[in-house]
Amino acid sequence: MNSVRESIEQWENEYLSPYASFSVKSKGRDKIEKPCSIRPVYQRDRDRILHSKAFRRLKLKTQVFLAPKGDHYRTRLTHTLEVSQIARTMAKALRMNEDLVEAIALGHDLGHTPFGHAGEDVLNEIAKEGFSHYKQSVRIVEKIEKDGKGLNLTVETRDGILNHRTSGNPMTLEGKIVRLSDKIAYINHDIDDSIRAEILKEEDIPYEYSSVLGKTLRERLDILIQDIISNSMGKPDIIMSENIGAAMKGLRKFMFENVYNSLVSKSQDKKAQDLIRFLYEYYLKNKDELPKEYLCMMEHHGESLERIVCDYIAGMTDSYAINKFEELFVPKAWIV
Repeated sequence: MNSVRESIEQWENEYLSPYASFSVKSKGRDKIEKPCSIRPVYQRDRDRILHSKAFRRLKLKTQVFLAPKGDHYRTRLTHTLEVSQIARTMAKALRMNEDLVEAIALGHDLGHTPFGHAGEDVLNEIAKEGFSHYKQSVRIVEKIEKDGKGLNLTVETRDGILNHRTSGNPMTLEGKIVRLSDKIAYINHDIDDSIRAEILKEEDIPYEYSSVLGKTLRERLDILIQDIISNSMGKPDIIMSENIGAAMKGLRKFMFENVYNSLVSKSQDKKAQDLIRFLYEYYLKNKDELPKEYLCMMEHHGESLERIVCDYIAGMTDSYAINKFEELFVPKAWIV
């Protein structure tokens, strides 16, 4: 009698597209494990990411706006969930492996710093070995989670996480779905947040883009998702039509010029970056104050102090980083 996992794997072989990533054909994990009796390999990856500490911290990390006044602005966690939803919609329609798509989507931003890209930029500037969130996301699942043991994810999941960036080239179609879903999600939800913040009005979006992609969040998501599905159906690639792709690229450029690099959205960036600089320099000089698990990575895995300090700071939430800064650098009232 087949196990539940084997029955699911058989269903994949019978139902999924021939271009999908089949669980039984995975390139596997770095450390060989006994198969689960219930879950195929990519489902296990998804579950491990979902239960990780790094995933939980995303709820308190900035997406675009630092310390926004309001409960409805996106955080790094809500962004991740929206990417996952968009990616799963396309994967289901194209008969791709939804478990792999979800695992990649949930893990793609684990390595983001506090204070969004402002934090990433300053760590990349001051760290000798450089810093990028997509490499850090892979580092988290390979080396940092579970007290330095890592999550032992499959090759395909780690590849999708590493290659979700604009210049990335994922090895699987599931990874390519997440790569496009990430851009679809952040462009559109950042428009929504910018309108809420009164940085933009819907009518500010150039007609050359709104006439192609739609004039509301719902319309844009529907048009973009349907375009990818219709152009990728039955093909060994995930592609957009030329005019839709050009319009989305133009809209992304518009967002960089009018939102991401605007004075309003970047008004607190320098303060956040100075805070990270102070923390970085402090822990380089006071390494014994780092948490024990990070010191163990230096001792047992030969990691450099600079990389470990990056790991610690990158893992902080916005509020934790601020609290640490206040604890270390802001004088306290003396109570007799």
